[in-house]
Amino acid sequence: MLRKLEYHERFSQADRDALLALPFHIRTYDRHHYVVRERDVATHSCVILSGFAVRSKIVCNGNRQIVSIHMKGEMVDLQNSLLKVADHSVQMLTTGKVALIPREDILRIAFERPAIGRAMWLDTLVDASIFREWIANVGRRDARTRIAHLLCEFSIRLKVAGMGVETDYELPMTQEQLADATGLTAVHVNRTIKGLEADGLIDRANPRSIYIGDWRKLAAAGDFDSGYLHLDRGDAVN
Repeated sequence: MLRKLEYHERFSQADRDALLALPFHIRTYDRHHYVVRERDVATHSCVILSGFAVRSKIVCNGNRQIVSIHMKGEMVDLQNSLLKVADHSVQMLTTGKVALIPREDILRIAFERPAIGRAMWLDTLVDASIFREWIANVGRRDARTRIAHLLCEFSIRLKVAGMGVETDYELPMTQEQLADATGLTAVHVNRTIKGLEADGLIDRANPRSIYIGDWRKLAAAGDFDSGYLHLDRGDAVN
């Protein structure tokens, strides 16, 4: 979490010490387990230590829309913990460990240490930027472009998190989960991925393995520009 928050904001040693001194407890969640459900009173903010989590909404017919994915080092539930009542659910995509920090301590350190407060604010602003891109992806791009775009985003975010390189990684989502994130059916996702593979844009040694032979071609297919991730120049790939 310290590394993630320092990505956009410089901390003093006192800020670092205060952040690392926050009280927390670690909990292991199984795959598909809810960390918090919509309408729950959120008492903690959670930091992903391992594994992956998603934020999602369930609509009246029972269908799920995944609105974001989160990985190691990210503060997943900052919004819910600050707003008290959760307006969306946080669910584990894979088995993983989560550090739970009481919301009162998050509020206290954000106001007592302005640099940390700014970093948390920036973190939520980047989340909002990603939300906007996902809305555009689902609302205005065709199936092939949606999937290619999501594959490009995964590759860069995994690289920045130190969990892979941008051209070779393990996809943490099933085709059903990709469908929930892109507004498609699982059958359509399967057909689209096979199309990207047939066109030579990706290669797969197994269903979860993604190898990108030509980054620029996949980015062009996905209408992808990493500007919305607000990365340092060295991490941005276009």
